[in-house]
Amino acid sequence: MNTKVRSFPNGFLWGGAIAANQVEGAWNIDGKGISTADIAMNKKNLSRGDYKKHNSVSEEQIKETLESDSSKDYPKRRGIDFYHRYKDDVSIMGDLGIKALRFSIAWTRIFPNGDENHPNELGLKFYDDLIEELIKNNIEPIVTLSHYEMPMYLVNNYGGWTSRDVVTFFENFAKCVFERYKNKVKYWITFNEIDSIVRHPFTSGGIVPERFNNIEQAVYDGLHHQFIASALAVKHCKEIMPDAKIGCMLTSLLTYPHTCNPEDVLAAHWSNQFNYFFTDVQVRGAYPKYIERYFNEKNIIIKKLNGDDELLSKYTVDFISFSYYNSFVTSADSEGLEKVSGNTMGGIKNPYLPMSDWGWQIDPIGLRIALNNLYTRYQKPLFIVENGLGAEDIVSPDGTIDDEYRIQYLKSHIEQMHEAVLDGVELMGYTLWGIIDLISYSSSEMEKRYGLIYVDQDNDGNGSLERKLKKSFFWYKNLIKLNALT
Repeated sequence: MNTKVRSFPNGFLWGGAIAANQVEGAWNIDGKGISTADIAMNKKNLSRGDYKKHNSVSEEQIKETLESDSSKDYPKRRGIDFYHRYKDDVSIMGDLGIKALRFSIAWTRIFPNGDENHPNELGLKFYDDLIEELIKNNIEPIVTLSHYEMPMYLVNNYGGWTSRDVVTFFENFAKCVFERYKNKVKYWITFNEIDSIVRHPFTSGGIVPERFNNIEQAVYDGLHHQFIASALAVKHCKEIMPDAKIGCMLTSLLTYPHTCNPEDVLAAHWSNQFNYFFTDVQVRGAYPKYIERYFNEKNIIIKKLNGDDELLSKYTVDFISFSYYNSFVTSADSEGLEKVSGNTMGGIKNPYLPMSDWGWQIDPIGLRIALNNLYTRYQKPLFIVENGLGAEDIVSPDGTIDDEYRIQYLKSHIEQMHEAVLDGVELMGYTLWGIIDLISYSSSEMEKRYGLIYVDQDNDGNGSLERKLKKSFFWYKNLIKLNALT
């Protein structure tokens, strides 16, 4: 019997993570504008591995959804009604004992169209109250400024993040919330999974592919503007809150070679290097040489303004946060090899790994590798802000939910986190995704559940929205209390 105790550093931020567009609901009240998330349709009938269709958008869909005032087919419009139930939910989280909650502020609640000069006070009031409730429950707020949500007005009138004007609008939004919460929020994150813009341009950048002759150029225009916006957010954060910490966020896409064939190894090397490109810019402060070669070969021209390079160089982040759900396998020639899905992308099946209900490969050791790789490369504090298991949870006749499979998933990953800490990695905390059941980002499903807190709602929005505690809730509560895995 293994009785080893794995203790974590004092002050370790055990917590949970959610996103405004997946929990709040209340999509059209108190002055909120319509966002890119509000037009995401329920895609529950798509193949679970069809991540490309999950992340696609068309002009027809935009027109159809903007004309609809219903939430029936648009689950993110209803979320889990966190907007009205946040006090009770935060109270449950307080009982769980979490030290931190990572959440996002919906841009469209503060500036409904995105380009207004003055904020919507009702939107700010909601976050005033939410943050106060977190502090009352001894939960540190960790705020993400942009989490897969932006005003549709900016998409339709400016071209989303392809427009330099959007940088100014985002800067205005960031300064507004920095000033508002400067005495209450110590930790900030600029863009959720900033690298994802290359995989789903609309969700991450408000870029509608049909509107651009060269979508790849449009994507990198948008990404450059997000890099600049991130640097400006760091600048204003430091000026307004000198003691605050502000970080970037990456989707960890750790990739292994299919074989030891040097061509496969090179393919995996390039995949990993490309994944680091986004943190290289935000942490090291410049576009790396390898990506400049890529742009030259693709005839992609980054339209920099005078002063852009200086902004990137001067205003780098304090820490690196990232999501980790699974690893990937790649080959120089994948023809005929079995494929699997993963977090917003897919790869070759790894025969050594089990899979989740949704076909995501489960690789705890990969988390240790990812932590060591990132820390060795940057020597910056790391923060795991998303990690969890999406599964179909069953409520027993007696009302209990035995999700032992989730406990085993979390335990195996936290064991590897501890190994990484012993390796010398400086790890700030761990906020599991999502602390409470919420609407799936990719497919807008409800029944792909991540939470330790069950929400009674199905894919079609039926249910009482009653909250129930899963077995994993009590397991995590004990772990936090001990600050150790036993």
